[in-house]
Amino acid sequence: MKKNKVIVVGAGAAGMMAAGQAALAGAETILIEKMRRPGLKLAITGKGRCNLTNSAEIPEFIGHFGRNGRFLRQSFHRFFNTELCDFFKKQGLKLTTERGGRVFPSDGKAQHVVTVMTDWLKQCGVKIIRDAPVDHLIVDDGVIRGVGYGSRKLLGDAVILATGGASYPATGSSGDGYALVEPLGHTIETIRPALVPLIAEPEICGRMDGLNLRNINASLYVGGKKAAQDFGELVFHKHGVTGPVILTLSLQAVDALRADKAVELVLDLKPALDDKKLDARLLRDFAKRNKEELSSILRGLLPREMVEVCLDLTGISPQRLGQDVTADERKRLRVWLKNFRLTVTDHRPFKEAIVTAGGIRLKEVDPRTMESRKVKGLYLIGELLDLQADTGGYNLQAAFSTGFVAGQSAAAVETT
Repeated sequence: MKKNKVIVVGAGAAGMMAAGQAALAGAETILIEKMRRPGLKLAITGKGRCNLTNSAEIPEFIGHFGRNGRFLRQSFHRFFNTELCDFFKKQGLKLTTERGGRVFPSDGKAQHVVTVMTDWLKQCGVKIIRDAPVDHLIVDDGVIRGVGYGSRKLLGDAVILATGGASYPATGSSGDGYALVEPLGHTIETIRPALVPLIAEPEICGRMDGLNLRNINASLYVGGKKAAQDFGELVFHKHGVTGPVILTLSLQAVDALRADKAVELVLDLKPALDDKKLDARLLRDFAKRNKEELSSILRGLLPREMVEVCLDLTGISPQRLGQDVTADERKRLRVWLKNFRLTVTDHRPFKEAIVTAGGIRLKEVDPRTMESRKVKGLYLIGELLDLQADTGGYNLQAAFSTGFVAGQSAAAVETT
């Protein structure tokens, strides 16, 4: 029997998994990558540590993808976090599960994951073509026949498109796939950056550039109404704010800004203390350190970088002695500590976004095989699809799972 010839476009997490699985299923497999090296984006994920997956169960996992998460149910039932961890352990990669169920390579090196994947592809017999940006798909009478790059063409029985979204374009993930499939009749839901830092009052946040706050509560207000909240870590940067809680809230902020709605962040810097307990704490500190200046006393409540900002925004003199703080000033401090408000005016560009929101409409892809419902033999996987979750390893698991299903499906496609 003639082997199927499978062409995989894009050597990211989804593409590498798809190529290896197609080869293991008996197909002659060619992986074509526009960059010089495979796995460039994978090598920088998780701040260079590569959050591979999460230990959460399938229902919780799907919930992190919002209303579109149900599309992944069949892929996850075929290849999920346990299978992914077993896969990497079999390749000799030790894994560690950290807070929140996040799974990382034990050595904390994302590049090690890329090396493991590329070594595995060699073992599977996958041929890799580098420095070859695909610029068109070859389709005849609704059936995929191959791909073209420059003046060359590569023919095959199935094509798996794994070109990624539009985030981190320097790694090769620059939105090429959308332009390839749109002429074929696929609908592209509006793409926009997700898991992206927000621009918020740079003149204030810039004074705290690099400050990392843990255990704070961040609420997102849209049009004056509370839209979402998250608890955890936040980082100030010269343009505004980032960190896990901000990234989680960012897509709602991006969509609200696109709709010209007012967006505001409200930070509770002391979530463990209600107003009454915080007021008692302030009274106690001011009484105990009554001869000290307020700028010094507040160091017991705030990081050094925040003290001056706090006093400027509340309009209280840093030289005020603890014994001289009035009830009104104490109230201003208490309100600020529980409701530090920042107006969000924009977001950082795609090159700083971890993932892309939007993408190929899911109704146009078969979730059982990842095959296009528009073109026979064309498979669409990973970040190209209108799927995105918050941080925690969810997006990479979706890439590996859809890649697994597509690779096996493409190897078994009936040729015409």
